[in-house]
Amino acid sequence: MVKNSIVPKSFLLLLLTSLVLSQAQPQPWSPLQAPKEIAKKLNHGPNSLLLASTDFGHTVHKIPLAVLNPTSINDISELIKFSKSLPNPFTIAARGNGHSLHGQAMAYNGIVINMRELNSHRNGSGIVVSWKAPLGYYADVGGEQTWIDVLHATLERGLTPLSWTNYLYLTIGGTLSNAGISGRSFRFGPQISNVHELDVVTGNGDIITCSAKNNSELFFAVLGGLGQFGIITRARIPLVSAPTRGKWLQMLYSDFLTFSKDQENLISFNKSKQNSVPDYIGGSLLLNHPPLDLSFYPVSDQPKITSLVTRFGIIYVLELVKYYNNESQKIVDKEIQEIIRGLNFLPTFIYEKDASYEQFLNRVYTEELALRSQGLWDRPHPWLDLFVPKSRVSDFIEGVFKGILLKQNLTTGRTQVYPMNRSKWDGRMSAITPDEDVFYVVSLLYTSEFDQLKAYQTQNQQILQFCKDAGIQIKQYLSRKETLEQWVEHFGPKWKLFEERKAAFDPKHILSPGQRIFIKQ
Repeated sequence: MVKNSIVPKSFLLLLLTSLVLSQAQPQPWSPLQAPKEIAKKLNHGPNSLLLASTDFGHTVHKIPLAVLNPTSINDISELIKFSKSLPNPFTIAARGNGHSLHGQAMAYNGIVINMRELNSHRNGSGIVVSWKAPLGYYADVGGEQTWIDVLHATLERGLTPLSWTNYLYLTIGGTLSNAGISGRSFRFGPQISNVHELDVVTGNGDIITCSAKNNSELFFAVLGGLGQFGIITRARIPLVSAPTRGKWLQMLYSDFLTFSKDQENLISFNKSKQNSVPDYIGGSLLLNHPPLDLSFYPVSDQPKITSLVTRFGIIYVLELVKYYNNESQKIVDKEIQEIIRGLNFLPTFIYEKDASYEQFLNRVYTEELALRSQGLWDRPHPWLDLFVPKSRVSDFIEGVFKGILLKQNLTTGRTQVYPMNRSKWDGRMSAITPDEDVFYVVSLLYTSEFDQLKAYQTQNQQILQFCKDAGIQIKQYLSRKETLEQWVEHFGPKWKLFEERKAAFDPKHILSPGQRIFIKQ
C-alpha cells in the first residue's frame, strides 16, 4: 500500500464521518460474516482504510468497508465466492501500488484487496525465469510484482521483456488490465501483446489458467479489460537477450508537421532494415510556460533553447533510443547515423547521452525522487491520456496545444506526444484504440496543488469538448467515465462483446467498481 500520502483535511473529516456513520447504520453484510480464514485477514482500521481510499491521482476518495491482506491466491477466490453467495454481493477491487488516477482501484463500502501483500508469502516464487521449447525464455510473474522487480530479476540472467511502461513501479496485474504503453510499443506492441499465459481469479471465484489457445475468451477479455472480468495473479512474460546500454537522443523541432512526419517515418520499418530501427520513439513538448525542464541539455545550450521556446511558443522534442551491447558497440554510432539520416530537426539542435539499459528504463524514478524531495509527488495528478487518430492529430495540435494549453498557464508537468502502429495491438483483447493504422498517444502529465485541481479538471473537460465538437474520434486511456452511455460510446462495436464477457466471468458485477462501468460509485 502507498505510504505517506498527503490528503486534504476535508477528506480526513470525510473519513472520520464515514467511520462514525458506518457504526451507526446497519450494513448489508459484516466482515464478521466472512469465512473465518478470510475474516481474520480483513483490516478495517482507519489507517488501512485511509490508504485504500487514495491513489496517485488524488482526485477521487472512496472509503471501503475493509481491506483484505491475502496470504494466498485462494484467499482472493474465497472472498469473491463469499460475496457472490450473498443476496446483495459487496464489490471488490484489486489494488497494487495505488497508481490509479481516478479511483479505479477503490471500492466504496466494499473490499479492497492489497495485492502487494501476496509478495510477502511467495517464498521467492514471485518471479521465476525459465526456458522451454518452443517458447524460449520466459518469466512467470505474480500479478502483485512490479516491473522494476521484473527488470532486476531478468537482468540477472542477461534477459529482458520486450515491452515496458515508462514508469516501472507499477504492478504486472495493473498494467496488463489496461495495456501498458511506452515509446517501445510502436515496435513490439503494448505489454498486453507480450503475454503467453495468465492465471486469473474470475468474478465467479474460479482460479483459471488461460492463454490464446486455452480458455482464450477469458485471456483476451482480461488483457486490457479494466479489471472487469478477473484479477490477474500470474503472467507468463516472454524474454529476450538484454542489451547493456543505449544511445539516447533528443532533437528539437519548431513545426509539428515536420516533427510528426519524422516520427511516423521512424515507426515505419521493414525486416530488411532491423538494425536501422530505433528501439524507442518518444516525443514531448517544451511549452512557453516557465520554468522549463531543460535538464537533458548542456547548460551552455539552455539559453538558446529557452530563446527558441519563447520565439515559437512550442518546441517539439523527438526522442529516440538505440540499444547496444559489447558486440554491437563498434557499430552503434553508424546505426544512429543511419536512423537520423533525412530527419528534419532544427540544425545543431540534436543532443545525445549514453545510458545503461536500466538507467534509461528507470529514468522516471529519478524524476520521482526529485519531486519527492520538493514535496511535489503526493499531490493531485489530473492527468489526461488520449489516443488521437493520425488523420486528425494536426487539428488536435492546433485546437488543444495552441488553442487551449498555450493560453492557460496550467502546465506544471510533462506533455508527451508519440505515434503507435495499431497492427501491434490484438483486436481480440478488450483494449480500445482509434480505428486507424497509426494513432498518437497524447499524455498531459500534470501536477497541481489541491486548490488548483478544479482548474486543471476544467481544462481537461475543455479539451474533451473540443475533440467532440471537432469530430475528432479520440479514445481515452486510463479513463474514468461518468455514465454507462459514455462507456458504450468508448467501446463502440466492442461493447456487446464486453457485456457478454462480463455476464460470463463476473455476472454479479462484483469486480472493479471504481471503473464505474456497471456499478455507480
